[in-house]
Amino acid sequence: MLRIGQKNVLRIVKRLPQGIYLDGGKEGEILMPKRYVNDEHKVDDVIEVFIYLDSEDRLVATTETPLAMVEEAAYLKVISVNKVGAFMDWGLQKDLLVPHNEQKHPFRIGESYVVYLFLDDRSNRIAATEYLDEYLSESSFYYKENQAVDLLICSETELAYKAVINQSHLGLIYSNEVFQPLEVGQKVKGYIKKIRPDKKIDLCLQLADSNNKDDTLEKVKKAIVTHLVAQDGSSTLSDKSSPDDIYATFKVSKKVYKRALSSLYKERVILIEGTKVSLV
Repeated sequence: MLRIGQKNVLRIVKRLPQGIYLDGGKEGEILMPKRYVNDEHKVDDVIEVFIYLDSEDRLVATTETPLAMVEEAAYLKVISVNKVGAFMDWGLQKDLLVPHNEQKHPFRIGESYVVYLFLDDRSNRIAATEYLDEYLSESSFYYKENQAVDLLICSETELAYKAVINQSHLGLIYSNEVFQPLEVGQKVKGYIKKIRPDKKIDLCLQLADSNNKDDTLEKVKKAIVTHLVAQDGSSTLSDKSSPDDIYATFKVSKKVYKRALSSLYKERVILIEGTKVSLV
C-alpha cells in the first residue's frame, strides 16, 4: 500500500524525457521528475522514494529526504504567510502548510515552531499542526522506568518542559530537575523517570541512581582541578555560583558540583573562601 508523506520502495516501470515513472499500485504510475534521476536508474529497478503531492495536487516522487515525514514532529521555520496559512521550510521544493486553525497563535515569518505532520484524509495533502496532543498520546502502557529515549522539546512553562518522546508520546521534564540550558526545538537524550498512576509520563535528562555515580564524581573532581590549574590556581565558580554558570563549564548539576567540591575540600586539595575556590 502506498504511503503518502513517507518513504516507499517502488519499481521503475518506464523512463521518459520528463523523468521516470514508478509503479504506485492502485494509485497508478507516479512521476519522479528528471532532476532526481541519474544514469543508474533503470527500468525494473526498485528504489526508495518519498511520495507527496505537488503544487497541482498530483502524486510525485523524490529521492530527497524531508526534514520530517508524516507522523513525525519537527522544529521548522516559517518562510511565508498568506490567507490560507503559514508555509514552512521542510527541505522540499513545495513548502509545508500549517493552516491558520492549526496554529495556537499566528505564525510569524522567520520564526520556528514545533509542529506535527499529518495527512488530510479527504485530500491526501500533507499538512502540519501545532496541536501535538491531538496526535501524540500523553499516557503510555509500554514505556518502562529508566528507559533511554530521544526527546524533542516542544513547549515550556514555569513548572515544566513538554517533550516529544520517540515521535510517539508526550511527557514532562520538571524545571526544578533541569540543570542545563534547554530551548524549544532542541533534541536531547533522556530517560523515562516515572509512569504515574494515570499513565502520564515524567521524564529526566539524567538517571539519579545510575551505577556510575562514583565515576561521575571522580570525573568532575578531575575537571575542577584541571579548571583551577588553567585559571592560575583559583576560580570564582564556587558552591554559591548559579546552576547555569556551573553547567556551562562542567556540564553537571549544581548538586553534583557541590558534592565534588566538598570531596576535594575534605581531601585538602582545595580551599573554599566565600565565592573563591583555590588549589592548596
